[in-house]
Amino acid sequence: MSIFPRISLRPEVTEYLKNVFLNKEVLAAVGQQEAESRFHKLLICLSHPPSYTCVRASTHLASLEEIRHKLGEELKKQQMCSSSAEEFSPQILPHPQIPDVLLLPVHGPRPVKQLSSEVVVGAQCGSAVLRGAHVFAPGILASPKYMKAGDVVSVFSDLEGRCTRGATSFQGNKVFVGNGVAEMDRSSIFCTDEPPKGIGVRMVEPLYQSPSFDGVLPNLAFLQNLPSVVVGHVLGPRPGERILDMCAAPGGKTCHIAAVMGDQGEVVALDRIRNKIDRIRQNAQMLHLRSIKAYCFNSIQAVSSEAAHETEGPPFPPESFDRVLLDAPCSGLGQRPNMASTWSLKEIRSYQPLQRKLFHAAVHLLKKGGVLVYSTCTVTLAENEEQVAWALDTFPCLTLQPQEPHIGAEGMLGAGLSPEQLRLLQRFSPELIWDQTETTAPLPCRADRDTIGFFIAKFLKN
Repeated sequence: MSIFPRISLRPEVTEYLKNVFLNKEVLAAVGQQEAESRFHKLLICLSHPPSYTCVRASTHLASLEEIRHKLGEELKKQQMCSSSAEEFSPQILPHPQIPDVLLLPVHGPRPVKQLSSEVVVGAQCGSAVLRGAHVFAPGILASPKYMKAGDVVSVFSDLEGRCTRGATSFQGNKVFVGNGVAEMDRSSIFCTDEPPKGIGVRMVEPLYQSPSFDGVLPNLAFLQNLPSVVVGHVLGPRPGERILDMCAAPGGKTCHIAAVMGDQGEVVALDRIRNKIDRIRQNAQMLHLRSIKAYCFNSIQAVSSEAAHETEGPPFPPESFDRVLLDAPCSGLGQRPNMASTWSLKEIRSYQPLQRKLFHAAVHLLKKGGVLVYSTCTVTLAENEEQVAWALDTFPCLTLQPQEPHIGAEGMLGAGLSPEQLRLLQRFSPELIWDQTETTAPLPCRADRDTIGFFIAKFLKN
């Protein structure tokens, strides 16, 4: 098939999400028909990319207008070097409320004819193609037996992870993402001792038309989903403060925090995986940010039992930080495009206890009068509004705070929070794009709602 209607989930997960979006409070507020319509729209939205590409500009290194101009010039060069017969000159618009965001419209899904010669890629690679990337060789699972560089091929994404690497064909559950030109022979991809590197298929007719950002202004233009940029501004870092990013990889929010505070102060980034810490350090170096200190450490154990701690790194004494960002590990059910998920309900439910352990550490590490921001990229109540209700009940010292900017929707009904509390939360719900704006509306208006699924709560420690 050429157009994928909705995300493919395990039946038990679909039923779980349906119960979330059709809970008693929601049904009482909007009615059965409207609640079911929103749930159906959500499943469709999740399988498609947002209608724009969001770029966070490094405004600590250059002005937004200068970066906008340079980005336009780079993308023009990319178009001139492209082998595609189609002309595509992306529009680049500043966001009206967020001073370091540029928006580029995405065109699609487009009528692209499927070819008989097929390349199959992994689901993660397929999702990247839908957001403008070319097919890199490690993502290729199957190709025609005699594929040579220069062959025109159709690219399909394996939805269930069942394609055997090196296969010559695949009849399983797959979805078409566009046509491209092979940059490598089949033997260069599958018949080498070293893992293949570089572009394996250059996309010339993608289902969604969006510029490729591979190697484009790496220190000035950072691809980041709009809600992830909003988080940094909601945290509100100020020059001279000491800030903790508890689950920092891959470091986009860490670097944004340092940039917003003018690289004056200290941003401590923690993550459990060593190579991800290396990536954070590389990004900080590329962006000329010296205030970032990254450590490989489990944030659950980041609070020192001693009142004073002699070493510079973790664990830290209680009340060591002016602000804490807990962008928590989550089920990721808000990520887009996500054409299929094989996760079990048990896996999805496993995140709430982990998030609460991290929350305990975050509250203890935060100074009195400090700000804690909690965020996820999922759509469940259990990991979002229910966590807020639990935190307010567990930690009397915490109070919800207004968020700036507040461009998403308010919190979702069902967790027992008051209307005033829900208005202080920020839930990015892509299914509401149809309810709130027309597709013909100006891009910045669509961009605020046509996002990944995301959640933000801001607390003050009294």
